[in-house]
Amino acid sequence: MKTKSENLILELIEVTRQNLNFAELLKAMNNEQLNWKENKESWSVLECLEHLNLYGDYYLPEIKKAIENTNSNNVEYFESGFLGNYFANSMLPKEKLNKMKTFKDKNPLNSKLDRETIDRFISQQQSLIELLNKSKSVNLNGVKITVSISKWIKLKLGDTFRFIINHNLRHIKQIENVQLKMGVNV
Repeated sequence: MKTKSENLILELIEVTRQNLNFAELLKAMNNEQLNWKENKESWSVLECLEHLNLYGDYYLPEIKKAIENTNSNNVEYFESGFLGNYFANSMLPKEKLNKMKTFKDKNPLNSKLDRETIDRFISQQQSLIELLNKSKSVNLNGVKITVSISKWIKLKLGDTFRFIINHNLRHIKQIENVQLKMGVNV
């Protein structure tokens, strides 16, 4: 995948704004709704958000550090790497969400969560938008980010943004499905 760097960033900012706005709407739900689960193995709305927060806790500081420590200049085009493109595309929500096993340290199942989880997610989305804006001046191909599962695998900054934002989208869709199952329309 080859695309103009500026267009990619603008597109990712727009999706992140939509995710942020969606999270703001979740504040209208009551605590019982936010913690409702279809069964003991499924995630509640807050558990979905906490899962995303746990990934944000890792990736946002890594991205910030990489952007601040690079002396590369922006390039006109971003060209996705093979592995980065695979990871990013695998996170996109599908018509019927395929189940994926999450890593234990990123699994919030049965965590005691409250409305602060929503605020934390919103704050992370605001930080993500700031980082996307800062990335306009760096090389999305040349800056590399170590993935959370292995210090040996690094993705291009552009692919890392795509992965995170597609992952967010995937779980926003999961939250929408939880809302449908409980009959809540926000």
